[in-house]
Amino acid sequence: MSNTDNWSAKKYDQNANFVPVLGSIILDMLAAQPNETILDLGCGDGILTKKLEDQCKRVVGIDASANMIKKAQELGCKDARVADGHDIAGWFAKENVEQEIGGKFDAVFTNAALHWMTEPKKVIAGVKQVLKTGGRFVGEFGGYMNVADVHGALITALNRRGKDGKSFSPWFFPSDQYYKTLLEEQSFKVETISLNPRPTPLPTDVAGWIDTFGFSFLAALDTDQERRDMVHEIVEHLRPTHQREDGVWTVMYVRCRFIAYKQ
Repeated sequence: MSNTDNWSAKKYDQNANFVPVLGSIILDMLAAQPNETILDLGCGDGILTKKLEDQCKRVVGIDASANMIKKAQELGCKDARVADGHDIAGWFAKENVEQEIGGKFDAVFTNAALHWMTEPKKVIAGVKQVLKTGGRFVGEFGGYMNVADVHGALITALNRRGKDGKSFSPWFFPSDQYYKTLLEEQSFKVETISLNPRPTPLPTDVAGWIDTFGFSFLAALDTDQERRDMVHEIVEHLRPTHQREDGVWTVMYVRCRFIAYKQ
């Protein structure tokens, strides 16, 4: 986990409040049962974690961002902790979670988080370690071509400024077939996996989206003025194709949804 926590719960609420709302689809896919103990991997501000708490015996939410975990705790999540998704097994052992919850997890749930974890093999191996045999791994995250126009514009804008734009990208957006292969390499049985295009209206605009999610690209520049200039350039580049007649901005998300079982 990085020592720098770039996440702002306030910006997330202002510019990305659609994330937990649209995550209800994956909650339905999880179909949590009253007797189950579930890990919410990358729980963020805890909105979906709270919903899960009403559906099952116990939920443990983990996130790499202390700022987001604080927000989840303020929301009333009963068990939200800072932990790195790349070392789930290490966290599980260090905090004696197995003893605390009386075994391993019945399910691992994740929404809008796996694309921030750029070493997927480590993540999947960790999930496998903390799941019961027969337990399920259910999630949704950014897949191949997710936010491609904005992503490409950020990379190109940095390239124009003498940077290697791609090297500042913090995301892992795989094809469904590739992610299926990664799961099967860890002996998961994949019940379903698919890419799902989802045009997503933004509550603010692309500038707000970049401010919330594009912080690694902005950090490549030295001054606030340079950052403002780059964001303005991207906004004007995307305005003709991404702003509707009524002024609402829309970004094309592509979500990878899956259900897999530990064998």
